[in-house]
Amino acid sequence: MNNIVKMAPGQSGVIKKRKKALSVSPLKTSQTVGGALAVLGVARAVPLMHGSQGCTAFAKVFFVRHFREPVPLQTTAMDQVSSVMGADDNIVEALKVICEKSAPALIGLVTTGLAETQGADIKRAVGEFRKQYPQFVGTAVTAVNTPDFSGSFESGFALTVKGILQTLVPEVDPEAPRAGLRHKQINVLCGANLSPTDLEFVAESIESFGLRPLLIPDLSGSLDGHLADEPFSPVTTGGVTVADIATAGESLATLAVGESLHSCAQWLEKHTAVPTHCFGHLMGLESVDQWFHTLSQLSGRPVPERWVRQRKQLQDAMLDTHFMLGLSRVAIASDPDMLTGFTRLLQGMGAEVVTAVVPTQGPALKTLHDVPVQVGDLEDLEMAAAASGAELLLTNSHGAESAERLGIPLFRIGFPQYDVVGGFQRCWFGYRGTSQALFDLANLVLSQHHELEPYHSRYSQKHDAVPAGSYPGDVSSH
Repeated sequence: MNNIVKMAPGQSGVIKKRKKALSVSPLKTSQTVGGALAVLGVARAVPLMHGSQGCTAFAKVFFVRHFREPVPLQTTAMDQVSSVMGADDNIVEALKVICEKSAPALIGLVTTGLAETQGADIKRAVGEFRKQYPQFVGTAVTAVNTPDFSGSFESGFALTVKGILQTLVPEVDPEAPRAGLRHKQINVLCGANLSPTDLEFVAESIESFGLRPLLIPDLSGSLDGHLADEPFSPVTTGGVTVADIATAGESLATLAVGESLHSCAQWLEKHTAVPTHCFGHLMGLESVDQWFHTLSQLSGRPVPERWVRQRKQLQDAMLDTHFMLGLSRVAIASDPDMLTGFTRLLQGMGAEVVTAVVPTQGPALKTLHDVPVQVGDLEDLEMAAAASGAELLLTNSHGAESAERLGIPLFRIGFPQYDVVGGFQRCWFGYRGTSQALFDLANLVLSQHHELEPYHSRYSQKHDAVPAGSYPGDVSSH
């Protein structure tokens, strides 16, 4: 049975939620995985999952297959006894062992469904750890509740980013605000679906205006596919440092990229008085124009010529590809931030998004217009795409089988991407990233449009078979 959920005031359209007894070909990636990914963007950090060893093993497989890199993950290793009797001692012991063996700058403690069902009080356990082992005061610990039976990858990432800010950024005295003391530093809260290369564009664009970007978190330094000098590291290599995050209250401004992080930016502004500017996915002319306009205002400088040139290149790419993308029928399934960004881009090119499926509701969905959005799984996407005659499918690697059954091409977006090489480094942001996305989408559409076979007249075939002089009027017969 399909239920229609009316959206809050100010939102557009409706969201359809299908009630099923099970999830078939799941789309959702858990909050726990999203929370762990946020921790991996901090230098010398370790994500610690409070749950069974199997929970952490599954997450590690996802990360390794997507990034094709070794990923440091630790677990509290709950068993049958601790699941029933309580596992707070597991947390204390795990924190102690990690601090002794690895001396990380930050431990990100995130929960799984098992721990949440058991009723673990992780913040109390962290307090107990501080009492028992004061010698580890130099290691910051962020405890975030990320049950995998609610929310999704995107919301777990946002909750953990907020937890990191609450742990590391000191609250500023309202009577003595420190905002703007670092007059060239810009905080950038980076959403879950930003690739390391997207983050590189964000940093480069800010630096081109003479400003210093402070990316929180920064996967472009830790999971960008670089070869580290050390053969093995039990903590993250690269990323934003704990010391730099602590200075976020002294920045000139905060830029939040991705609607899921807007609430984090609002919290930071409330507690530090640093002004906030919010953005969605930086794809398409309008969104990227707004980004550069904001940077120009903050720096007092004009937009550098190289970005102006790339804008003209995007305009030409839009002109070249609108013949293929216009009126094409597209089905898309992803987390709300990424789904909304691609939907706005495709609609701007004249394409029709006939089916949109999200794993859970998110704040980005309020900006969608005239798009049927459904909370569901990849089975729901496949059935709706078949019914609506979709010509192109956009989702992660889990949608490959659905695309094959539908007989339409798959454009891979989001997490995870395990059946292609380099998918995690794909850049979607900026004028150049948008241009390449349009080219790739247009080429997939063209791959489904085969040229007509040349027509051969039967009369011309007979003429070729008859010797010269056989037809009246042939000059060779006279």
